[in-house]
Amino acid sequence: MTTQMQDSAAYANHEPYPGVAVRLWQLGIEMRPLFGRDALWAYPLFASVGGSFGYWLQGVEQRQLKILTDRRDRLLEKRRRAAAREEVSRENIGNTGTPAQLAEDGTMPVMRPPHQHGV
Repeated sequence: MTTQMQDSAAYANHEPYPGVAVRLWQLGIEMRPLFGRDALWAYPLFASVGGSFGYWLQGVEQRQLKILTDRRDRLLEKRRRAAAREEVSRENIGNTGTPAQLAEDGTMPVMRPPHQHGV
C-alpha cells in the first residue's frame, strides 16, 4: 500500500466531530447563540448536504484507487511476461540446428507457405 493510499485511508476513518467542535467553538468566540431559533434548521441541513457530498466523494476516491490498483497490477504482469520472453530469447541466441530442429524445439516459429485456394 502506498503512502498516499495510507494517508487517504487514515483520513477517511476520521469522524466529523472535530469539524462540529470547531464550528461550535467559532460561534462561542463570536458570542453568537449556538442554538438560536432562526438558525436551528440550518446546521442539520448543511451538515447533511456536506456529509452526502463527502460520502459520494469517498466512493469516487475508492473507485479510482481500485482502477489504479488494477491497472498497476496489469502493467506489472505485462512487464513480468515481457521480461520472461526476453530471458527466453536471450537463452536461445546461441541455439544452432536445422530450421526443423529449432521449430520442433519451440525456439523458432515454423514458416508455412500460404494456402492457395482452388489449385
